Order: sequence, then structure tokens, then C-alpha cells
Amino acid sequence: MISKGCEQCANGGKMVLFVYGYCDQRDCFYCPLGENRKNVTDVYANERKVESDEDVIAEAERMDALGTSITGGEPQEALDRTCHYLELLKDEYGEDHHTHLYTGITGGRENMRRLSEAGLDEIRFHPPFEQWGDLHGTEWEDILYVAREEGLTPAFEIPGIRAEEEFLEFLDEGAADFCNVNEFEMSDGNYRRMQEQGFELKEGHMSAVEGSRDEILDVMGDHEKVYFCTSVFKDAAQHRRRLKRMAKNIRREFDDVTDDGTIVYGKTWVTERRLDELGVPEEFYTVKSDHVELAWWLLEEMVEDGDVPEGEIVEQYPTVDGTVVERTPLA
Repeated sequence: MISKGCEQCANGGKMVLFVYGYCDQRDCFYCPLGENRKNVTDVYANERKVESDEDVIAEAERMDALGTSITGGEPQEALDRTCHYLELLKDEYGEDHHTHLYTGITGGRENMRRLSEAGLDEIRFHPPFEQWGDLHGTEWEDILYVAREEGLTPAFEIPGIRAEEEFLEFLDEGAADFCNVNEFEMSDGNYRRMQEQGFELKEGHMSAVEGSRDEILDVMGDHEKVYFCTSVFKDAAQHRRRLKRMAKNIRREFDDVTDDGTIVYGKTWVTERRLDELGVPEEFYTVKSDHVELAWWLLEEMVEDGDVPEGEIVEQYPTVDGTVVERTPLA
């Protein structure tokens, strides 16, 4: 049985709250952060840049969030800010709004206490790769027990660079509740550094790295508390389901929602008066400053019949930035 945080994430119900772009501990060659997030103090709720607490709540409402994952950079290096947002979300949505946090430092008891008191439910530790296999008897072993004593669920979340049996030992000893292994991936943020380390993309994949998956599954995959999260699942399930949650909440009556969670509508440059002359019901269109948006299938029919000279079918993400995926001209 997967953790509550993972279950919500798999269902597309976790808002991603990026609280801090700096990480002073190390410059990991596999860090996936892009240039717009790395070494910045900006906060983002999903794709929305946060200027106020209201922005965080607005984004949670936009996707009908079941919980929030807190990430960076290093959230513990902006602890006051991190605790503020935890308190904000718990005050707004109550204890059922599940929260988990990713961290690459131990932090110590005081941090664990503050995070717990602010409302954090689950903390996922990512020890430095160069220390894997030698974590017992270090602060990394101690912090697992400290976190639990302070009311948090301790776990590991690591990139799938290689199999490591020591993580299984921590699970069997009861120190950690679970260990998530994310399929090793290349991104715009780490592609150059990954290539310098000798890693290459898996043939036929856009982000998965060639190499360690089979070994990890052979060594760690049978353990009931190890969860291997593939790059395909992240894209095809988690991300797509989050988009669908958004699309369902913000769609207009005439918008179509695709299986990928995108929104499709028509766009043309006629007057509202012309639409009235054609007998288009008001619920089938919205007037913008320099164009009209309406049901795509209706616009297609109107262009084919010569009632409207031109237009286009627009497919876009339901995110706050409304990134357009495709435009199909109609004429």
C-alpha cells in the first residue's frame, strides 16, 4: 500500500509548492531545476508565481487540491517561509489536506519540531549520493528517528541512479516508512551535466536515462515498502490527472477537455452582433477584447458554411499561464 502522499500525487491531487530555489549543500549533477527556478527566491504554486497568500489558495482551488508537496531548492533553508505556507494550507483546508516535503539536508530536531507544529505530515529525505551505503551511524540515521518522535512520517525519496541495499535495511529496521525511487531522468536543467557524467537518454524516451532501472528493480523492487516511480507514470498519470482536475474546474460550457487534460475551443475575429445574427446562444461563446472564443465544432461549421470568414481551433493547458499546445487554422 502506497503512502497517502503518493496516492494523492498519483491521482493528480497534489499541488506542487516551490518555496525556495537555493540549495547551499551541494550542486548535484542530476539536479533537475531549470534556470528559471534555480538559485531564485521566488515562490511558485504549480506554474503560478506567488505574489501573495491568496495566490497559493487560488491555485489550490484551481486544481481542487487534496494536498501539497513542498519542494525547492532546499525548503529547510527557508524554514520560516515553509512553515508559513504549511500553516496557511492547514488553516484553510484542515488536517485532511496532506502535506509532504522533499529535503536534501537533515535539519535537526528543532526544524523537525517546527515543521510538525506548522502542519507537515510527511518528510522525504534525499541523502547525498556520495554517502549512499554509509548512512548508518550518521546524522541521516538519527534524523529518521527524530522526525518520527516529532510527529512526522520519515521516508526516503531518491533518484534511481543505482540500487542501494542500505535503504532496505532502514525500512526493515523501522527507521523509515517507505522509500520512493524515481526513475533517473534528464531535464533541461541537468542535461549537460548528466552527459558529462556519461549518462545518455534511453532509446525511445524523452527523459528516462539508460542504465540502472533493471538493477534497481532486481535488488529493491520486491520490497513492499519500495515504490519505483517511472518517468512515463509521472507524465501520463500524475501530470495528466492534475491537468484534468484543473480543466474540470475552469472549463467553460463550450470548452472541450481532452484525454490529456488540455482545453479545446474555437477563436475568431467577428463581432458579437454577427454571432447574434447567426443565432449563436450566449452560452456558446465569450467575447474577448479583440476576438471571440466559442465552441470549436460550432466555429468549424460556421467557417465551412461561409458564415464566418476565418478562425482557428486552439488547444491549451488549463494552467494559469494558459500555454497553447496547438493552433489549427480554419478558413
